Amino acid sequence: MIRSYQGIRPSIPDSCFVDESAQVIGDVVLGEQASVWMNAVVRGDVHSIRIGAYSNVQDCCVLHGMRNRYSVTVGEWVTVGHNVTLHGCTVEDTCLIGMGSVILNGARIGRGSIIAAGTVIPEDTVIEPNSLVVGVPGKIRRKLTPEDEEMILHYARNYLDYTQTYLNERRLKTEN
Repeated sequence: MIRSYQGIRPSIPDSCFVDESAQVIGDVVLGEQASVWMNAVVRGDVHSIRIGAYSNVQDCCVLHGMRNRYSVTVGEWVTVGHNVTLHGCTVEDTCLIGMGSVILNGARIGRGSIIAAGTVIPEDTVIEPNSLVVGVPGKIRRKLTPEDEEMILHYARNYLDYTQTYLNERRLKTEN
């Protein structure tokens, strides 16, 4: 469901895929070819949410800000894995946010980083670029390599393919 809130409607280019079961509400802007998958909630009611081009927000994620204080910004080429919570935080370009992770208000994830599945990033934490972060609370384990970045892009490209498949399926359904 895509709906306005207090007169502000989400901005979603035609190149994007938003599943019918997702909730995209209010002050939300998606970049070209971004995708929001099954049962995700992108709730731009109390602050803005921006999702960059080629990024994907997978099944059962929750993106929400804090009134008058923290927005949510997701850069380009970001994969947000199943069941992730992004609350009032910034995820820079080319990151992989592992399944079930929680990133809290004021946190910033540096470009080219991987947040491992199940990791919790506390409020106001700054993760330097190209970091592998693991644990509760998240700790930097090592610097990432160019091969790691290629793997991050591989996951994002997979979701671009899925997006095209789902958009084509939707077009066929409306034509019949």
